[in-house]
This record gives sequence, structure tokens and C-alpha cells, in this order.
Amino acid sequence: MKEALFYKKLNNNAVQCQLCPHFCFIEEDKRGKCGVRENVSGKLISLVYEKLCSIAVDPIEKKPLFHFKPGSKCLSIATVGCNLSCSFCQNWGISQPQNKEIFGEQISAEKVVELALEKNLPGIAYTYTEPLIAIEFYLEIMKFAKKEGLYNVWVSNGFSNPEPVKKVSSYLDAVNIDLKGNTKFYSELCGVPTEKPIQEALKIYKEQGVWIEITNLLIPGFNDKPEQIKQLVSWIKENLGYEIPLHFSRFFPTYKMAQLPETDISKLERAKKISESAGLEFVFLGNVHGKENSFCPECKSLLIERAGYSAETKGLDKKGNCAKCGYETGIVI
Repeated sequence: MKEALFYKKLNNNAVQCQLCPHFCFIEEDKRGKCGVRENVSGKLISLVYEKLCSIAVDPIEKKPLFHFKPGSKCLSIATVGCNLSCSFCQNWGISQPQNKEIFGEQISAEKVVELALEKNLPGIAYTYTEPLIAIEFYLEIMKFAKKEGLYNVWVSNGFSNPEPVKKVSSYLDAVNIDLKGNTKFYSELCGVPTEKPIQEALKIYKEQGVWIEITNLLIPGFNDKPEQIKQLVSWIKENLGYEIPLHFSRFFPTYKMAQLPETDISKLERAKKISESAGLEFVFLGNVHGKENSFCPECKSLLIERAGYSAETKGLDKKGNCAKCGYETGIVI
């Protein structure tokens, strides 16, 4: 356990967590909505400090990050807990553990970095559950990782206050954020009133120079209508840019939404067509069989060839630009 960052002490030993827009008011011996930050004698304590529930090696494409260090593998880690309560969460066993159980392997930040180095991996991904709620532990790992020349990537829901985003951006190389839907979607399915803080976090990451990719899980009847796709794409174009990779991911029945059908692939293909017609340069489909290659928006030559989670650069120069026509793709190689 470790004293938490981003909180304020109140009267009667109560505290207010200021990590995310929930701004949880937490009385003594109680926890915030994420389930991993507890008021112990008037101090907010991180219960997941140096405690990982998952350690694995993944291709960077699995995050998914398609235009950041393509073809590389990374040490992927997670703690229990999340500050959202999505009804469709595929990792609900660790994001929403029963009885708020804190479980995992005790391990130091230095040891995590040592594991990555021992396996000759170029970076670390903070993934599977929301990385923000373990910010105290993850910041330590990220600092050690940068000293050793490793990259740091987050897979995040983006529901954060601005100051934590700025704090981690100093050590963060790339982030994939789930921009799930509109206000109605978030309030009905995710346990938060609005998507606005997530949009603000994305803009801060952009300002801080962090590489951004966005995932949108298409759930039948909830966020798969053409007008919803158009609104999403319009916001991305206006606030982040045409070059930001957008991943439309296929929904499969799970958790509290096991009664729904899986997403029809034609809906994903329609979403991709709408996005590309609107001017987004790199749009991909996730959770589907088949190849999702990257092509130059200018000359249409093959840049990165993918099969499953494997990727091979084919038409990029040393700066990540199109080797044929010189188009600046923004790809980080």
C-alpha cells in the first residue's frame, strides 16, 4: 500500500479523491468507485501499489496500436480495478472483482522493468484494466522504463482529470483510448454522466505530444448508427487530426450484455466507409478475421502488412513516411 496522489483531506478524517471526474468523497475505511483507493485513518491509500494481477507478453498490435512501433512486442501488465463500470467489459473479472478483492503478485517497479529487459522487449504496456487507478505504481515503473530506453504505452478509458493526464504524459509515449460513444451511451452503460472528460483528456495527450489511437467498440443498437459514427469522426477530425488511427472493434456478448447479438461485420464495414469518406486516413476493423493493412493515403502503396497480430513494415522510410511518395504518415517506427 502507498499514499495516493491527487486527493484532498477533509474534515472528520474524510478525503476527496481528485484523480478522475468522479471526485469521490471517501469516509474513513471506505473506498472510491474504482475499488482500489481506500481512506485509511484520513489518508487515501493505493491498494494496488506493487501488486499486478496480470503479466504477459503481447504484440503492440493487440492493444491495439497499429502506428506506434509496429511489429514490436511489449510486456503487458495490469492491476485489479477500474473507474468505469461498463456493462460490456471483457475483462470484468479483474476490472470489477467480486467483493472488491485486491489480488495479484507482489512486485516492485524495478523488477517489472527488469522483466522487460530480460525478455529483450522494447517497451511496457499498461493494459487490460484502467491504468489511471494505479498511477502511483505505474509512474514509478514508467520512470525506470524511460531510464532504460523502454517505451511506455497506456490502454485507457480516458476518464481522467487534466492534471493526472499531464503528469503521466511526461513519461508516456503512446495511448489507445476507448472513445465509446455519446453522453447517453456513457450514462446508460458505463456508469459516468458524460464523455466530455475523455475528450478533454485526448486533447491534452495531443498537446503533450503523446501518440494517440482510438478504439470504438460497436455495440448493436447502442452506438452503431451512421449519425453516431459521423459525430465521432467529426470530433476526431476537428480536435485530433486526420492521421489519428481509428479502430472499430466488433462486439461479442459478454458480462451484463450477454443477451445481445455480436456485431454484424457489415456494420463495421459501414463505419469504416463513413470514416474514410469523411477524410480519416487510417481506419481499421478489430475482432474480425482478415488482414488490416496500412496504405499510404496519397499514393495507396502498402506501408504495413498485417496478419492477425503480426505486422511487417513494407513501404516506410526511416522516418516512418511513405518510401514511395514521401507522404508524412505520422507512423512511429
